[in-house]
Amino acid sequence: MAAKNTAYITTTLPYVNADPHIGFALEIVQADVVARYWRLLGKTVVFNTGTDEHGLKIWKNAQEAGLDPKTYSDGYAAKFHGLKDALNLSYTHFIRTTDEHHVAAAQEFWRRCLANGDIYKKSYQIKYCVGCELEKTDSELVDGRCPIHPKLDIEIIDEENYFFRFSKYAPQLLAHYDAHPDFVVPASRLNEIRSFVAGGLQDFSISRLASKLPWGVPVPDDPEQVMYVWFDALVNYISTIGWPTDLTSFEAAWPGVQVAGKDNLRQQSAMWQAMLLSAGLPLSKQIFIHGFITADGQKMSKSLGNVVNPYDLVAAYGTDPVRYFLLGGLPSYEDGDFSQQSFDDIYGSKLANGVGNLAARVATMIGKYAGGKAPAAASDIFDTAAFWKRYDDAVVRYRFDEAVKAVEELVAACNKEVEVQQPFKKAKAGEDVGALLYQLSEALRHIGLALLPVIPASAAKLLGMLSMDAAAVSFPGARVWGTLQEGTPIASGVILFPRRDATS
Repeated sequence: MAAKNTAYITTTLPYVNADPHIGFALEIVQADVVARYWRLLGKTVVFNTGTDEHGLKIWKNAQEAGLDPKTYSDGYAAKFHGLKDALNLSYTHFIRTTDEHHVAAAQEFWRRCLANGDIYKKSYQIKYCVGCELEKTDSELVDGRCPIHPKLDIEIIDEENYFFRFSKYAPQLLAHYDAHPDFVVPASRLNEIRSFVAGGLQDFSISRLASKLPWGVPVPDDPEQVMYVWFDALVNYISTIGWPTDLTSFEAAWPGVQVAGKDNLRQQSAMWQAMLLSAGLPLSKQIFIHGFITADGQKMSKSLGNVVNPYDLVAAYGTDPVRYFLLGGLPSYEDGDFSQQSFDDIYGSKLANGVGNLAARVATMIGKYAGGKAPAAASDIFDTAAFWKRYDDAVVRYRFDEAVKAVEELVAACNKEVEVQQPFKKAKAGEDVGALLYQLSEALRHIGLALLPVIPASAAKLLGMLSMDAAAVSFPGARVWGTLQEGTPIASGVILFPRRDATS
C-alpha cells in the first residue's frame, strides 16, 4: 500500500469572547510552521483552525452586548479569520462550531457514544468556572475563586444532565500512552496526563438545561438539553475534514496532529481521546502542548487585561518580525515572557543586524567583486548537511526555538567568516575572493530555505535576491550544497529588515 501523503494539523479553537491575543497567535503560527514544512516535503496538507462559539460565557456576553449570540459570535469570528492575512497563515480550513455541518456531526457523535453505552443521565451539583467552562474542585480554587479567572464568581450548577463515562476509558488511555511515548509532546506533559489518568477519572457532565442555557447544540431526541460546550467543540477536529458524511476526505486526513496550550492538556489528550474511543474512531496522531506567554512573569489573561493584541504588533513591526519573535524569541515547550524590550532586542540583533545585514553585505560584495553574479562553486565550509539534520530534528520535535537557533548560528558563522577572511581587504589587494563569495551566497540560500516556514515573506524576498522562486522550492532537493549555479544574478540593495530607531 502506498504511503499516506496527506498530513493534517489543527489548532484548538479559540473562544469568541474577546479579541485575538498573542497567546493564540503563538499557537497558530507554530502550527503554520509545521504545515509549511510538510508542504516543502511534498505532502498534501490539511491545516485547520476556527472558532468555538457555544457555551454559557458566550450567551452571557451576548446578552450584555444586547446581541443575539450568533451575531455576537460573527463579529469575533471575523477577527480571528483576519489573522490569516495579518500573520500570513496558510490554513486550509476554518470551522465555526455554529456551522450546520458541525452541529450535525456533533449530534451524530453523541448518538454513537450513546449507542456504546457511554452516555447516561443523573442529577448533580458542581462548582463551575464560566471563564474556563469547566467544573472546579475545592482544591483547584484559591480563596473560593478560579486562579485563571479570579475576577469571575464561581457558579453552582445543580440540575439533571447527561454524563459521559470518562472513568471507563482510563485503562485504554494509559495503554495508548505507554504504546506511543511521543503521543503527547513534550514528554513532561505526557507524564502529567498519565499521572492524571492513573489517579482515577471521573465521569463528566456533557449537557446543560436548555431553559438555563439555550445557546448550544441541541441534544438528539431531548429538546430540554443542549450539549456541554467542550463535548460539542472537540468534535470540530473531525467535522472539519468531512466526518461523518465525507469519509473519503476524513480517512485521508485523520488522525492528525493537534497543537494546544498547556491549560488544554486534560481536554485534548484525555477527554477527547476517550470520546473518540467511545465513538469507535482512531485517536489523534500526536498532540503538541506549548506553554503560555507571560508579561513580566505574569500569565497573560483576558480576565486580567494584560494581553497583547497581535494586530497591534503587526501594525508596528510587520508580520515576519512578529512570527520570528513568537518562534525564536520564546521557548517552545515552556512559558515565555513578552516585553517590548525583548521584542526590540530580537528585531535588532537577529533580524536587522543578523540575517538582514548578512544578506546586504554578501550582495554588496558580489556586486563589487563578482559582477553581481554567483562565482564558481566552492566547497561547503559550513557543513550544511549537519545544519539541516539539526534543523529537521528540531522541527519534527516542535522545538521551533531550536530550529531558529540553528539558523541564527549559521548566520553567525557566515558573519564570522567575513570578519576572519576580510574579503574587502583581500579584493582591494588583488586577491581572488570568488570561492568565499560563493560559499557565503550559497550559505545564504540555505538560510533562506530554512526560513521559509518561519518568516515566509522575508525568506521569499531573500531567495529572490538569489534569483530563486520560493514558490517552486521543495525539500530535500533544494538543500543540496552547490545548487546555486555559477553566473546566477544576485541582486543588491534589497533591505529585508529596516533598522529601527528608539522612537520608531
